[in-house]
Amino acid sequence: QVQLVESGGDLVQPGGSLRLACAASGSPVDYYSIGWFRQAPGKEREGVSCIRGSAGSTYYADSVKGRFTISRDNAKNTVYLQMNSLKPEETGVYYCAGVLHGSSWYRPTSWQYWGQGTQVTVSS
Repeated sequence: QVQLVESGGDLVQPGGSLRLACAASGSPVDYYSIGWFRQAPGKEREGVSCIRGSAGSTYYADSVKGRFTISRDNAKNTVYLQMNSLKPEETGVYYCAGVLHGSSWYRPTSWQYWGQGTQVTVSS
């Protein structure tokens, strides 16, 4: 079992950058696939990015490719999401999620463990 805690959310201007962190406890983070999701008010939760546990393969939603980067620091047991060139429509609560084995990473139902979320607001 793994526990996940997100941090790093903040208010940022359009075009700005943020780095979110997902700190894992209870198990080594590289045992799990870790995903990042976001949910805007009144909208469904959507997959943003994923890093697979063993091979470390990374995946991104088309809307964030080239702007967001997911990475993992095994020594700190933490996964990061670097977000650049942020847009107002990317405002929402960002969650990290974990699963030992899974497919269809972009589907929230594919994930077993969830953090409590961190708020990202992109506004001038």
